[in-house]
Amino acid sequence: MSKDEASITAELLAILDLERLEDNLFRGVSLWEGWQRVYGGQVLAQALTAAMRTVEEGRQVHSLHSYFLLGGDPKHPIDYEVENLRDGGSFSTRRVKAIQHGSVIFVMSASFHKDEPGFDHEAQMPEVPGPEKLVSASTLVASRIDMIPESMRDYWSRPQPFDMRPVDIGRYVDPAPRPPQQSIWIKALAELPDDPRVHQAVLAYLSDFTLLDTALIAHGKTLFDGDVQLASLDHALWFHRPVRTDEWLLYAQDSPSASGACGFCRGQVFTREGKLVASSAQEGLMRQRATKFQVR
Repeated sequence: MSKDEASITAELLAILDLERLEDNLFRGVSLWEGWQRVYGGQVLAQALTAAMRTVEEGRQVHSLHSYFLLGGDPKHPIDYEVENLRDGGSFSTRRVKAIQHGSVIFVMSASFHKDEPGFDHEAQMPEVPGPEKLVSASTLVASRIDMIPESMRDYWSRPQPFDMRPVDIGRYVDPAPRPPQQSIWIKALAELPDDPRVHQAVLAYLSDFTLLDTALIAHGKTLFDGDVQLASLDHALWFHRPVRTDEWLLYAQDSPSASGACGFCRGQVFTREGKLVASSAQEGLMRQRATKFQVR
């Protein structure tokens, strides 16, 4: 593991190590300021971390449902206020508000469940090439860095905490419309702590990376196109089985619908061995501008 991989992974863990201000109030910061707004997956992961810290050990998150209300400012901290809605015999429920500059920018409800036996079945993982046969997203971006909007260029020019490898890079070579689906192998660059809650928070972080972008595939567009405006509106995530985010995971995504300037997308997360560990769903703003936006 290189020093860069170790340091960038340490930064990822640092933004999840929230400062406790009071029993149910936590503060998080942004260490990467490449974009004009805070990355939505960061807010999702920090809110989940705040909720986790108010739930007894032995109860793991099994689902969360959230709404993005305002864009976050990466230059200022975000406070996370946790409300204890219920602690039952098997389940615990929390509501989290993310507050910045005196306004609520994000809300989330999360449910936690103690481990217990039950019925078991799962979807089958798509048959795709393994990650060793694929090119990393960072390599792809580096080859097209001059074509990326300036607002995203700084972010993608710096080391990333994950190795992401798209299964099909055809859409980046030929912009023709195609079925709105994509699969991406992804894992953290360096080994993470054994704490399962860390891996759940990291999975929440990465689950927002490419999901909404899937809806653009049907229209021959990418998130790097300057005439496209994308913004997450909501995000749901279900945790089915234990997961390690420092091992290869396949994120299989599709978009059943886009209408009224909104795109709807779904995702399934599989281990290398084909175990379904999580599912996601998201709707987001997907607006085409009349002209390319100007940055700065």
